[in-house]
Amino acid sequence: MKNSRKRTLFFATTIAIVLLISLVFFYLLMRPTLGDLQHMALFLAITAVISIAIGYGAFRFNWLKSAPSLRWVLLGSYVIASLLTFLNVWLTARLMFASEHDLLLATVLLLFAGGIAVALGSFFTSALIDRISRLESATHSIENGDLSTRAEIPGRDEIASLADSFNKMARQLQTADQKQKELETLRRDLVAWAGHDLRTPLSSIRLLVEALADGVVTDPKEIQNYLSQAKKHVDTLSFLVDDLFQISQLDAGGMPLNLEAASISDLISDTLESFSSLAAQKGVRLSGSASEGVNPITMDVLWMGRAINNLVSNAIRYTPVNGEIKINANSNNDRVTVCISDSGEGILPEDIPHVFERFYRGDKSRSRVSGGAGLGLAIAKGVVEAHKGNIAVQSERLKGTTFTISLPKR
Repeated sequence: MKNSRKRTLFFATTIAIVLLISLVFFYLLMRPTLGDLQHMALFLAITAVISIAIGYGAFRFNWLKSAPSLRWVLLGSYVIASLLTFLNVWLTARLMFASEHDLLLATVLLLFAGGIAVALGSFFTSALIDRISRLESATHSIENGDLSTRAEIPGRDEIASLADSFNKMARQLQTADQKQKELETLRRDLVAWAGHDLRTPLSSIRLLVEALADGVVTDPKEIQNYLSQAKKHVDTLSFLVDDLFQISQLDAGGMPLNLEAASISDLISDTLESFSSLAAQKGVRLSGSASEGVNPITMDVLWMGRAINNLVSNAIRYTPVNGEIKINANSNNDRVTVCISDSGEGILPEDIPHVFERFYRGDKSRSRVSGGAGLGLAIAKGVVEAHKGNIAVQSERLKGTTFTISLPKR
């Protein structure tokens, strides 16, 4: 309602300004007497009021809303404007006592000029409607599910700006749809994974506990063996649940990073100490180093430690006896790179693009117990990216694999 009043006031003010300017030009060009100036002012005022009444009436009766299309609204506006122009000029000529011949000539010229104005308006209207139609067609495509549709409308006017906003919205919808599909795929994978890989250790634990409870096993050494196996399956379940919890935090964007200036060399030392026993059991040499200038680095020590632990654990798992694993940190201007290299079996070229995908394992013959749940590398990637870093992998079959983490120092 407020906008309607503003439009009406603007329309009336514009016509009043046009009336004033016309009278000024009439006086400067014709030098009329006071009486003629008053007559002209009265006549123009009357025609101005008629113009305002017609325009306001068309607006008041919702011409825009009731019209079948914008094309007819614009053409109607051109026709009305031409008719009002014809009326003003023709009546003025009539009142000025123009000769019959001049009046007829003026009539013909006015009709011609009005027709040209309407034709020109129709031409520009077609171009305008065509641009709007392209935008409308794009919206229908989006409505029908084709989120790749874009409205290609060049220009710098409001329609081009609207098309640009529409394209941004379409890109956001397409991205959201893609993420939704990915989440749905992950959900199905998780359900299938939980149905099989969680059930397997649980079933084993149940059988072991039932055997002990029913007294099937009585030998103390055998009982200890059963308990050891049950503990192993419990540890496996614990690791799987921890991985799931971490991946859920990454999905929710709620990873609670406690960023602080910390020592990456100390983190590498802690990692070496944590895995030294496991590496020794597998007959793998584990070493690490950090060059000068790598400290300090802004990071969440706990989360970054988990990421590096996942990479080292993965390296130990796939490195054979007498193999070697190295952790090296180097400084490069305002960034630090951490490389975890092993002399293991390497990764097949076709598997490299998928190593950071969840639940993905290159060696399909491995069980979750021996080959992991397929979440460790995905978690490591999520942690590194949360620190505004990136992670890459290079591998050569039967020669080894190197994971490289690049992190900003601050």
